[in-house]
This record gives sequence, C-alpha cells and structure tokens, in this order.
Amino acid sequence: MHVAHAPAIADMMKKLGTEGLVKAVAAPADDRARTKYLHWDKLRHLDPPPGLSPELWWLKIKLARGDELRRLPLRDRNGLGLGFTLPDLMLRSLQRIDHYDGGVAARQDGLTSGHDTRRRFVDNSLMEEAIRSSQLEGANTTRAAAKELLVSNREPADRGERMIANNYRAIQFMREEMGSALQPESVLELHRILMAGTLDDPAAAGRLQQPGEERVKVEAGGDVVWLPPPADQLPERLQLLCDFANAGDGAEPFVPPVLRAILLHFWLAYDHPFIDGNGRTARILFFWAMRARGYWFAEHLPISRLIRQAHGQYNRAFLEAESDGGDTTYFLLQQLAVIERAIADFDAYVERKAAEQRDVRLLLHDLDRINGRQALLLGDALKHPDRGYTFVGHARSHRVTHETARADLGGLAERGLLSRHRRGRTYIFEPVPDLPDRLRESAA
Repeated sequence: MHVAHAPAIADMMKKLGTEGLVKAVAAPADDRARTKYLHWDKLRHLDPPPGLSPELWWLKIKLARGDELRRLPLRDRNGLGLGFTLPDLMLRSLQRIDHYDGGVAARQDGLTSGHDTRRRFVDNSLMEEAIRSSQLEGANTTRAAAKELLVSNREPADRGERMIANNYRAIQFMREEMGSALQPESVLELHRILMAGTLDDPAAAGRLQQPGEERVKVEAGGDVVWLPPPADQLPERLQLLCDFANAGDGAEPFVPPVLRAILLHFWLAYDHPFIDGNGRTARILFFWAMRARGYWFAEHLPISRLIRQAHGQYNRAFLEAESDGGDTTYFLLQQLAVIERAIADFDAYVERKAAEQRDVRLLLHDLDRINGRQALLLGDALKHPDRGYTFVGHARSHRVTHETARADLGGLAERGLLSRHRRGRTYIFEPVPDLPDRLRESAA
C-alpha cells in the first residue's frame, strides 16, 4: 500500500510564493473540505475549486487545519510533535458515542440481568475479542474451535491457539489488575501475557526492544512504510504514553476521553516497542482506556472483527497520519467510524439475543425441574443442534462444581433432551435430533 507524502505548508509556501498564499486564502471554502477530511493522496485526483490548482487548494486546507491543530506530547522519530484537529464530523461522532445507551442497557429485559447471565454475556464478548484480535494477527483457527478452546480451558494445541488463549488472559489481566492508572510495568506485563510461548526468543516477551537489536519494521500491504523510533528512546516514550493515558480532563490541550483511548492505540502502534504483538497490545490499551473512563459498553464491541474486515482502511488511515506531518485526525476518524459500526453490530446482537431469549422462555416456561443453567444450555442447543457439551465445559461456563455439571447434563439426558456417548475418557452430550418437538411435548 502506498500513500503519497503530503506537501508541508513550508514547502508549498516556498514553491507558490506570496501570490499563491493570497490566492489560496481568498478562495471560497469548498464543501468537500468541510464534509470529508481529505488527504493529499485523494485530493490531488479531484477537480479543485474554480481558480485553484490542487496545490493551492491543499495549501488553503492545510492553513485552516494548522490554525486548529492541537499538539500532543507524542513526537515522531525526528522530534516533531504530532497532533489532531476537531472537525465537525468528528464532534458529531463523539456526541453519538457519548450519548450511546449500551443497547438501552442491553434491552433492560433480562439480557444482562442476574449475576450468571451478566457474567456469561461479558465472558462471551471477551472471548470474541480475544479470538478476533488473534485472528487479525494470523492465528489460523476457526471461531468455533477457538471458542471451544476457551470454554474448555484445555491446553492450546498450536501457536494459533496459544495466541488466542494468551489474548483472553491478557484481557482478563486488563480488567482485573491494571487499575485506573497506567504504569509502564503494566504495559510490559500485558505484553508478556500476550506473547508467552509464541516467540522464537522467549525472553523478548514483556520487554522493550533494546539498542543494538534490529528494529521491527512497520509494514502495510507487504510494503515497509516506515521504521519506528530508535530503541534507545523507547523507555522514555513508554513513560510519556502512560503520562498521557493518566492525564485528567484539566490537562492541556483537552482531549476527549474516546479520542484519548484511540490515541493510546495509535501511540503504541506508532512506537512499535516490541518485537511482536504491538497491535494486540495497542487494542487492549484502547479497551483499558475506554473502561477506565466509564465507557462500560466498549468491552462488548467487536472492534477487532471490524478492523480485520477493513484492514486496508485501518492501514491507510495510519499511513495518512504518518505522511501528513503527524496529523492523527485521519486515524481518529477511521477508528471512530469503526466504533460506531461496532455499536450498530452490538445493538443488532443485543436485539437478536433478546428475541432468542423470549422464544426460549416461551418454549421452556412450562418445563418443571429445569434450572437456569439447564435452560441456557437448551437455548444454546436449539440454536446449535450439532454442538457437544461436556462436564468440564459446562462447569467452567457457569463456574459451578464438576458434580453440579454432572447433575445438570445427566438430568437433561435422563429426560431425553440430550444424548450421551463417550469419546475416549470424556462423556459428550449432544442435542437430540428432535429437541424442539421433545421440548413442546415436555411443556404440554
């Protein structure tokens, strides 16, 4: 992937002179510059406003953006400060996210009410993020196999499964141990958990690249696009990242919390301080920042799945920021769009799950001697008639003892709702082929 380097204001002033400057400033504003945050790579192919060349049009846009640019403590490898602007389309997106009600608090009809149901809802979301984030980085396994790995808590069979298990543990570490203030030690421990057992050099897990090592290259579409800052800068830059993460709302310039979370993602990915796992670490830092600032619904959003589906747009936004004097607005807008798409997907998921629960309740409400765990399993079995259940998996899903899991599954098998057979030393319980009919008969 190639993005043309955007001409800087100083270079254009030198080329176009005072006459060009006056002409650019005097030209009327163009609606395309207000409704889209155009990069030079795209703008140069558009018809400019009347009386302007593409270069003069770009100069006019850059002058306006320069007046609005908010500088960040993040600097590029040459010491130049990065920044962002707040165009109207960004402010509108931030308002929609800030006013989001979490799927009307997950439909307020029981989808997340009750300790057990809420925990399952959260666990499923975290598992989904762990799976998709690892697949984004090359874990070659199906979603179903990955979900079985996490639910059963079995030992990973290969590197791809190890990546997924590590990612899930890292998310748990983020939620339970990183607290509300970010420390360099926490970032290093997060990376150590993510990379355990997956690197050729095990000692590289949980430590920054060091002077004398060959720095990792940042690639997009198979092309090397830039080298990150030198390794001897990484300890100081990591501390600055943590200081930025912990800055309060009174810090200057003011950075809205959602933008601060996205910028943490950008910063870690820009510095690329680790030999591998930078993307996974950056995405978890985003979730940490959103969670720390009270955006509780963020951990349910399928961010990595959407980034994976539009990885080219993600890479382009990063390159646009890097190639236009460190203007991170491009990346912020792209990630805000991802968040909004993720919110829409989450709302659709919540609505679908609420409808499924209503259907299951109608089918199961007359069944006697069915506890909540068994009802949830039967609801899952109705949707996935080819799924198998084990004592270990059921116990882990509901955090109950092995004996309770045996009673739950054995009771359903005795009632003819599950079939039981052995696979090696493990009992597998599967939905009977005519499960819906048997449930209707049992409820009659």
